[in-house]
Amino acid sequence: MKKIIAFFISIFLCSIYFYSQETSNVVGVTSFLKSENNNSSSKSSNLNEEISNYDFSKIKNTLEEKTNLSDFSDQNISLYSNQLIQGEEVSSFEIFVGSGLKQFGYDFFYKKPSSFIPDQNVSVPPDYIIGPGDELIISVWGRINERWKVSVSREGTIYLPKIGLISVSGVSFDNINDFLKKEISRYYSDFEINVSLGKLKSIRVYIVGNVSKPGAYTLSGLSTVISALFETGGPSKNGSMRAIELKRGGKTISVIDLYDFLLKGDKTKDLKLINEDVIYVPPVGPLVAITSGVKNPSIYEIKNGNKLLDLINMAGGFDNIAYNKRISVKRIFENKYTDYADFDIDNLDENSDKNIYLKDGDIITIKSVVDFDTSINVSGAVVYPGKIGIKQGEMTLKDAINLSGGLLPQTGDTVEITRFIITSTGVFTKRFEVSLKKVLEGDPNHNIKLMPYDSIVVKSIPDWYYPKYVEVVGEVQSPGAYTISKGEKISSVLKRCGGFTKNAFPEGMIFIRESVRKQQQENIQKIADRLEKELFSESASNISTSLSQEEVQSKKEVFLQKQRLISKLRQAKAIGRVYIKFETLESFENSEYDIELQEGDKIIIPQRPDYVNVTGAVMAEGSYVYSGGSYKKYIDMAGGYSYYSDKSRVFIIKADGSAIKARSGIFGSTKVEPGDTIVVPEKFESVAWLREIRDITQIMTNLLMSAGVLIKVF
Repeated sequence: MKKIIAFFISIFLCSIYFYSQETSNVVGVTSFLKSENNNSSSKSSNLNEEISNYDFSKIKNTLEEKTNLSDFSDQNISLYSNQLIQGEEVSSFEIFVGSGLKQFGYDFFYKKPSSFIPDQNVSVPPDYIIGPGDELIISVWGRINERWKVSVSREGTIYLPKIGLISVSGVSFDNINDFLKKEISRYYSDFEINVSLGKLKSIRVYIVGNVSKPGAYTLSGLSTVISALFETGGPSKNGSMRAIELKRGGKTISVIDLYDFLLKGDKTKDLKLINEDVIYVPPVGPLVAITSGVKNPSIYEIKNGNKLLDLINMAGGFDNIAYNKRISVKRIFENKYTDYADFDIDNLDENSDKNIYLKDGDIITIKSVVDFDTSINVSGAVVYPGKIGIKQGEMTLKDAINLSGGLLPQTGDTVEITRFIITSTGVFTKRFEVSLKKVLEGDPNHNIKLMPYDSIVVKSIPDWYYPKYVEVVGEVQSPGAYTISKGEKISSVLKRCGGFTKNAFPEGMIFIRESVRKQQQENIQKIADRLEKELFSESASNISTSLSQEEVQSKKEVFLQKQRLISKLRQAKAIGRVYIKFETLESFENSEYDIELQEGDKIIIPQRPDYVNVTGAVMAEGSYVYSGGSYKKYIDMAGGYSYYSDKSRVFIIKADGSAIKARSGIFGSTKVEPGDTIVVPEKFESVAWLREIRDITQIMTNLLMSAGVLIKVF
């Protein structure tokens, strides 16, 4: 239903502004200034002469061609669709302006009226007028001691025992004490009196005119004009916010400008209401919109005689990105067409000629400042490379280097400048070099003046090389962090360490590189993502197509097992180990494994092991003392193969990180060496639901071995 109502509202608003469709800028500044004629008598003769010579038939022809307003209205109405659906009022001028702007101040009254009903428990202000329905609590002490709680009658009187009727209607609260003391003094003397208010009266107030819900309202006696307006939902969009009349006894006793309250917090004219008061909201006055460039863009109601500066001040003044030298004004002419004009407003507050009068329907646009980047760019061997703002013709190359934080240690003696020369035929590039030494000495032939967009590169010393470090630990004579020269290799650093200790096991060298570790970890995550995406979807599909309950259960077991495996895979951490084959230092030097070192490399020389590791599908996993022989010998030490072992897929991880397949035949079995690890995989084919797991574990084993990681599957 709301959408249907919004649709008919849209049609109605379109019909209202059928003749307000925009035309092209055929009138220009001359026609715009016609509306200023009455306000600038000094310029009237020239304007009239220019206007009389203008052919207005062009505008009429344009209007006849552009009679369809629906496209314009639909576009603007869509900006307020949420308001329409929520039942909020949208005025025709708001839709005409577009941009989502609202008339200023009206949403202040959209809150629930109950939130603004005056609290009966608040202190009563001194100017509160006593009237029928008020309850007075009168305490008297001295020669007499009495306490009376009395209500003011419809006739405005109260009755006190032994005293009689006293008329109190119309007396202000700050005077009631003295007033009653005087009345009671006719009968008693030597006493003190205190008067307070109990229950407050209710008053009947009429709120009429252009309000959301006009009618007669019963309000608290503490109510003011503003609190009463909350009861009605405030003025409607067709009602004025700036000329609300309070009528009492047939006369207007106050005219309230709500802008004083909303913009300045001034409530001095927000008078207390009494019974039978009338609040009248007249039709809204002239409306103008200011869409940008100010702190509070909105649609404002103006008074006759308001000028541009008044509007800007109402809107909070220019914002910090406003281009406050020029404005664009869109104005309605003869209720037929609109036109634009731009005005220079530089020093607006000092030049009254630029402070134009505003007209009903004006739309003011203030453009934002332009991002006009003429900075230079400094890069290369400086502390803080980047953009630097310059003043053309003032900044030198030396200044720019200083503003970049100065020079780095690797600075050479050459500075390259690329200059972009902008001409009417295009942009040309000029590139040249100067001596840094002469720049710093202030030689004008080298310390040149900079131009906008210059690009400066402070070049480094050729083949500059920062000190880099590698770490050597373990069984070497002098472990520690060693600086390396460019191109230095592993063998060189091993020599600088003084060679190996007598317990060293260089054949099991562990060489770790950070860049390799990152790549290995990335590979692990990619494989985990792929397995999770492909294998899980396949498992879900298999479960959905299973026929028997046993088959469904077995598929679920496969699915859960895959989840566990991939979870373990995600938890695996690569160490970045690179396989290095090492026998003796002499044979290793300058071999293919003697690679160049990089920053952060780590070389670990382990102690010579005297054991062999056995893991996987054996009866007792563990480490066993090395005593020569083949891999079978150590599997026997581990209790032999388990029931689910896959004897055909046994492999050995060597101490240097490489892996080989364990072989067995008539000519013997694969020999093992100290530090080797024998891995016996599980045999999955013997149980149907485990067959799929083998594929995953094979992938995981291959991947993790390459990353220097070995995890237990079960």
